[in-house]
Amino acid sequence: MVRLLLNDIRQKALWCYEGDSPAHLIKVLCADGTMAMVFYRAMQWSRRWRLVPFEMVFNRLNTIFCGCIIGRGAEFGPGFVLIHSTGVVINGRVRGGCNVFIEHQVTIGAERRSSPTLGDDVFIGAGAKVLGAVNVGDGARIGANAVVVRDVPAGATVVGIPARVVRQRNRQIALTRQSGFGHR
Repeated sequence: MVRLLLNDIRQKALWCYEGDSPAHLIKVLCADGTMAMVFYRAMQWSRRWRLVPFEMVFNRLNTIFCGCIIGRGAEFGPGFVLIHSTGVVINGRVRGGCNVFIEHQVTIGAERRSSPTLGDDVFIGAGAKVLGAVNVGDGARIGANAVVVRDVPAGATVVGIPARVVRQRNRQIALTRQSGFGHR
């Protein structure tokens, strides 16, 4: 759990401050969304060790103190970053890869018991909704307030309601930008 959390915090520092020096890491520890990331990793650790009461407590603490609802079964790889946690709702059956960056007011939800799967190096903009059994490819970017109800190809940028592809990046470029992914 500690290794995953440290990776998450490092990725957030790279995203927010374009560096991972000790000063940047301290800023991240005080930033919005970081406590939600800590509660999420603690909840997942409790789940892995079948400590259901602790799992439920961490889940509830995340909701009460961070305004973030993440289902207990949701799984994300290293580099799970909540840039801002307020209003984030993630279904318990969602699966996400490495380096998933999520802004505020995002919903990643189920439709008829089918939940989204997110690839690696995915960015989801503020207010976006990803609904149903969709696959979001590696390196994809989902624009603010987009409503995703169909699969998103790797390296694509989607916007609108319903979301449509407005840009398609080469997959190789998306991979080479991994260390600087998403800088504004």
